[in-house]
Amino acid sequence: MTKLGNYLDQKSVNKSEIARKTGLSRARMNELTLSDRSHLRAEELFLIALAINVAPCELLTALYGRLKLVEK
Repeated sequence: MTKLGNYLDQKSVNKSEIARKTGLSRARMNELTLSDRSHLRAEELFLIALAINVAPCELLTALYGRLKLVEK
């Protein structure tokens, strides 16, 4: 399961409902939540955040907050 999949599970969100609200296919939602090879696009993240009533920045931080700049 991907970080997005884990996040949505923690929020007890229905993936089919998200797909319906965002216009993303169920297949794409499954790919984004189950396949580590999938790449979440910015517009998908934004739409998913709106569909689950969280700030896009909150979702972005939950998924990618571990990233840090390289120090020189």
